[in-house]
Amino acid sequence: MRAEAIIDLSAIKHNVAQLKAKSGTQLLAVVKADAYGHGLIPVAQAAISAGADMVGVALLEEAIALREAGITAPILAWLVQPGSDFKSAIDLDIDLAAASLKALREITEASSQKKARVHLELDTGMSRGGFLSEWSQLTASDLSGVDVVGVFSHFARADEPEEAQNQDQLDRFNEMVKVLEGFGHTNIIRHISNSAATLKNSDAALDMVRTGIAIYGLTPDVGMGSAKEFGLRPAMQLRSSLYLVKDVPAGTPVGYGASESTTRDTKLGVVTMGYADGIPRIARGAGVWINGERAPIIGRVSMDQFVVDLGPDSKAQSGDWVVIFGNGSHGEYTAEDWGAACGSINYEIVTRIGPRVPRIYSAHVY
Repeated sequence: MRAEAIIDLSAIKHNVAQLKAKSGTQLLAVVKADAYGHGLIPVAQAAISAGADMVGVALLEEAIALREAGITAPILAWLVQPGSDFKSAIDLDIDLAAASLKALREITEASSQKKARVHLELDTGMSRGGFLSEWSQLTASDLSGVDVVGVFSHFARADEPEEAQNQDQLDRFNEMVKVLEGFGHTNIIRHISNSAATLKNSDAALDMVRTGIAIYGLTPDVGMGSAKEFGLRPAMQLRSSLYLVKDVPAGTPVGYGASESTTRDTKLGVVTMGYADGIPRIARGAGVWINGERAPIIGRVSMDQFVVDLGPDSKAQSGDWVVIFGNGSHGEYTAEDWGAACGSINYEIVTRIGPRVPRIYSAHVY
């Protein structure tokens, strides 16, 4: 095998239990985007077994896949645009988000035989999804054909807990919810907290928190603190093998465009992963862990491979395994390190690992 992503399901369970205990309320485990690259079905099953009250996805097809896999827990799909197959969702007991009057009306039309379970999305300052100006046009009759079970919004800056916008959004959310209460919808689930707010803003926990990146053992922002400081365990270790090890002299150009050259006589290792597998082409300053040492990338990442500088004294051989990222406990690079090396974030690093890389599920990785 040339590469594998080892997923520690015990870490997923640990993180869900930790986050639910910290929030003191219901927890929705976010498993969209193939569970942030960790595997939709296994992660959803692990999260539910650890106490998650709901699972959440962006797309309707993700929710349907969960149902087809036998998952019976409540599922919320929140990026289901007008024109979608709302009837199938309703038949499968999938909760639907509605962010506009048009979507709400289409969901209502599909509810002729069975009422849809709807969560109304509010725009409280993210300026992305959710009711904004149309909220003032909403009437009680608009909601009469569906079962309103929830109302939610999303923080724009929860990973900056000192920012005043967080309280402004929470205040605005509470004010907008009063409209629903005025229509008699008082027994509904209010949710606005993402992972960052779950970790840093207990006032926003309300009736349920939605935890995404944190259930995978990754911190929403390194400025908030490390995963270890929050008691979280990273669940993914990405490994690959060395296709080739070779000695090269100082001044040897490496990779497309000869963008870098060796500064010494050294050994180079060719790692059998590339941007087709999700390794960012622009990565600079990351690398691999082998034989107790870090070996940095040299040159540009190719489609199927990249090169690392093993150092002149390396004992590495062709076929040896290297760790691309892990939890950092042994000195290996982390998803946060790779994110920083690409001017990005850990979310993107784990989510972009492609389907050519098999996911191997284990009770324990470390």
